[in-house]
Formats: sequence, structure tokens, C-alpha cells
Amino acid sequence: MELKKELKTFLLFTILFSIFYFLPIGIPRFNNAIFESLELTKWYAREHVLLCLIPAFFISGAISVFIKQATVLKYLGSKSNRVVAYCVASISGAILAVCSCTVLPLFAGIYNQGAGIGPATTFLYSGPAINVLAIILSAKVLGLELGFARGIFAIFFSIIIGLIMEFLFKKDEVARLNDIPTQVEDKKGERKLWQDTLFFVSLVGILVFANWGKTDENSGLWYNIFFHKWTITAFFSALLGFILIIWFKANWKLILASLLVIVITQILFSNVLITFSIGVVCLLIVLAMGNEELKNWLYYTWDFTKQILPLLFIGVLIAGFAFGRPNHEGIIPNQWVSEIVGGNSLFSNFFASVIGAFMYFATLTEVPIVQGLIGSGMGKGPALALLLSGPALSLPSILVIRSVLGTKKTLVYILLVIIFSSFIGFVFGTL
Repeated sequence: MELKKELKTFLLFTILFSIFYFLPIGIPRFNNAIFESLELTKWYAREHVLLCLIPAFFISGAISVFIKQATVLKYLGSKSNRVVAYCVASISGAILAVCSCTVLPLFAGIYNQGAGIGPATTFLYSGPAINVLAIILSAKVLGLELGFARGIFAIFFSIIIGLIMEFLFKKDEVARLNDIPTQVEDKKGERKLWQDTLFFVSLVGILVFANWGKTDENSGLWYNIFFHKWTITAFFSALLGFILIIWFKANWKLILASLLVIVITQILFSNVLITFSIGVVCLLIVLAMGNEELKNWLYYTWDFTKQILPLLFIGVLIAGFAFGRPNHEGIIPNQWVSEIVGGNSLFSNFFASVIGAFMYFATLTEVPIVQGLIGSGMGKGPALALLLSGPALSLPSILVIRSVLGTKKTLVYILLVIIFSSFIGFVFGTL
């Protein structure tokens, strides 16, 4: 037994030595792939961690502390009404309209609270896939047929994949749910449902509007929301502070001082990212100096951050090395991808689904990428296949999903996304 263990260690050392010994430093494509990997990670850190992931971590921590386990089981548990459970899961995910990485802390939060694997994976898929703005942009840029097909099949997929996951892992679910400790409800000082709802609305409002994307229009509803996004975000932030004082018994002097610091920061620097960062630090201080309930919120937020963030950065590094950034090549030449996904064969649809599943797409970036691929000869079937698998999965998200669901369930989920995307893409391209 000891010999076997030492042989494994020796084999690992040999592999690592061989990798570094034969490292193709100096070859332009390899050097460029390294550069793209670091560039993508730098861009991800600047554009997604602060505005997307940090609010999502706070929401997932709040789910663990403030949403009663009985409520999760009632609406999303294995014994809940199936129609209600899947409608709640798909609608909740669609309302958030986040990328495949940002949805992960929220998914982990409801799954650990006792949500069934079916509704939980429906939520996991629907969040990044059923993005109203992305679907509208797809229809405008790629054509009405492609945009409409993306919207309809994304909704359909989210529910079908959840139902299949629930059917395949029914026995595992029983054991898992039995292992989740039952929370003892304390009726004393209990907040009303509408109070907790407004609290989560304030958190989700910060997440959604801080990340509201710019459109090509210079007028209209979407443009006006984007133009006033930081005013709307500030409103939800102030609402959160008010709620923490009134219903969560936070230190009101500390919150008022925090609001003052945030306002002064914005006046001095006129930089919303700096102001947002100061706001996050102030919230951390408020929670750390709050009552037991607020300290628990901070604890679970940090717990999700430790679990998820390192895996996401590892995944982004690998994805950047393999595929590069939008309009930039990684180690895999874009020409290879364009040639393989031309036409409408089963293989081209399957390949497009696989590329989509492992490549990282930020919200809305999949549309110009697909537009460029179509210009290079990509068929409409593979284009739809990539649009159905790409936003819902990525290599970074796969690493995190595995840490939550385990290897077997993660592989099944990936295969379901790829197989359904490939099949629907092929049928759409044929028709």
C-alpha cells in the first residue's frame, strides 16, 4: 500500500518535470496563449469580481441565514409541488439574468438549504441562459429566428434538464436531504415574509443594476436604465441600509457614517468602482460589528467566497489559455473552430456545444462572438447550439459545480446541456 502511494507521487513528479522540461517557451502561439490567459483573468477580476460576484456572495450568504429552510423545502424541495417548484426556479433564475459564474453562489446557497437537485439545476441553467436582454440582442443582431429560438429553447431546457436530473438522482437526493440538519425555527422576533422579501429585493437590485449592460440604442427603456444605473443602484443600497437598521437591528450610527463615507468618496474620486468598493468594506464592518444574525451572514458569505472564488480564477486562466478573449486567439486557432462549425452536421453542432460549454462568456459577449463566427461560415444550427450551451456553462463554472454536486452529477449535467444543445441546433439548422 505504501509502495503504491509512493509510485503515484513519483508519477506526479515525473509528469510535472516533463511539463516544465518541454515547456514551449518562445513559440509565439504558446506565448500568446499565456498572455491571453493572464489578460482574461485580469479582465475578469476587474469587470466581474467586484460588481458581480461579491453581491452574489452576499446574497448566497443571506439565503443561508435569512431564508428559512422550511420555505426552501416548500417551494423548491423534493416534496414540493413540481409545477410550482420548476416555475419558481426558472423564473427566479431568469429575473437575475447573471452569467454562468455569478449564478453559482446563489445556486450553492439554495442547494445547501435543501432545494431538490431538479429545481436547483433548473435555477442554475436559467440564470445565465434566460437573459431577456441577451435574447433581445440576439434577435436584433443575429436575426429574429435565432433570437426567438434561443429564448424558447432556453426556457424549455431549464425545466427538462432539471426534471431529468431529479429522475436520475432520486435515491441520492433522499440520502442528501436526510443529511442536511433541520433548522429549529425561532418564532421570537420573527420578521414577516414581506420584510424578508424587500430585503432580498434590495440585494438583488444592487446586483442587477450595478451590472446593467450598455445597449447600442441612444434612447428607449434599456438605454434610460443604463444611463441611470448607478442612481438606481444607490437607491437600492440606501434601501438596504434602512432595512438593516429597522428590521435587522444593525448599528444605525455605523450605517449613517458608512453612507456619509460613501458619498464623500464619490464626490472626491467620481469613480463608481472605488465608491462601490468602499461600500462593500462598510457593509463588512457593519456585519462584523452587528448582532449574531448579521455575523452569521458575514460568516456564510465568506464561506461561499473561499469555496468558489479560487476555482473560478483557475477556470478562467485555463479557458483564457485555450480559447483566448473575444476577438483574440488562445492556443486553439479560431480558424479551426470556424471550419469545424461550418454547415449543419451533427458533429458541427456537437462541437459548437462543447466549445460553448467550456469557453467563458461574460453576459452579452456571446452575441458578437457568434456574429463573428457566422461571418466566418458558422451554420445557424451550430450558432444556436453554442448560444444554448455557452452562457449556461463554462470551464470556471464547471469546477465550482463539481465542488457542490460532485463529479457524477456534474458530468451528467454537462452532458445533458451539450446533448440537448447539439440536437436542437441540428434540428433548427435542418428546418
